[in-house]
Amino acid sequence: MPLFSGSEIVNIAIGIERNGAAYYGSLAESATDASLKDTYNYLANMEQEHLQTFQNMLGTIGKSQLTYAGEDEEEYQLYLKALVDSSIFIDDEVARQMAQKASGPAEAMQIALGAEKDSIIFYSEMRDLVPERDRPTIDKIINEERSHVRLLSSLKKQFAKD
Repeated sequence: MPLFSGSEIVNIAIGIERNGAAYYGSLAESATDASLKDTYNYLANMEQEHLQTFQNMLGTIGKSQLTYAGEDEEEYQLYLKALVDSSIFIDDEVARQMAQKASGPAEAMQIALGAEKDSIIFYSEMRDLVPERDRPTIDKIINEERSHVRLLSSLKKQFAKD
């Protein structure tokens, strides 16, 4: 039983990045502090770059069926579905709503941290499902998401002091 098609897995990643960009974009729109607005716009732009990278991958990955080489493929498929379903930002509208509900920059960073960690887990699982040629691209995005976690963690600490 095939797990996911390559295009399905990449489309999920596109959705994750689109929703992250919507979240940061919404935060930037409502920010009154110029430095904070710049930070949110920077993060939104990074998500847009990842989105573009995944869109470019769609053409090369096609509709090839991806299979899991582990013991229980059905259980793994349910696991991946659960990862997607439990995502903080189910869609871009939810992402915008979450941005508006954040009580301040520290809480906004905490929400973003959760989303970035979720995306790292998903991309780490995705990495072993995509063709070998696409793995360096996934690795690059995982490393960039890790740098986002470090940045967001630092920002959260900074905002918690204010």
